[in-house]
Formats: sequence, structure tokens, C-alpha cells
Amino acid sequence: MSDAPTAQAVLTHVVKALVDDAEAVQVDVDDSKNTLELQVRVGPDDMGRVIGRRGRVANAIRTLTRAAAARDGVEVDIEFID
Repeated sequence: MSDAPTAQAVLTHVVKALVDDAEAVQVDVDDSKNTLELQVRVGPDDMGRVIGRRGRVANAIRTLTRAAAARDGVEVDIEFID
């Protein structure tokens, strides 16, 4: 898993609930920087659903995941990758 198992589990669950192709959802952990970065990849047709209008859904996902990361005692950044 990672140093932020709760955050990663919450992020994976929320993103899979939003997309049509849940099998294509992939959450990777990059710990090469100061903060943990959770990289989210979804199917090509689902990126719009995850980002939302003006990035509102993405920002809500980031807020929720950061709250879960606080429970793990770490800070995370969430990056949505095409």
C-alpha cells in the first residue's frame, strides 16, 4: 500500500464510484517529493466525470482525500493524469 492507506482507499473508492469503467481506475503513489503524491488514472471517457465543471469535482475529491490523509498523519497531493 503506502504511507497513507486510508487516503488511498478513500480516493480509490470515490473515483470508482464516479466513473463508468471502474476497472480502469488506477491510483499510484509517488513519494519522491516532500509530500506524498497520489496519481489517479481513469479511462479516457471518464476523465471529464472526475474533473467536473470548472474542476469542482476534482477539488472535492482532493478535499476529501486530504481529510483522510490527516487521519494517516501525512499530507498528500492528488494529481489526475491523462
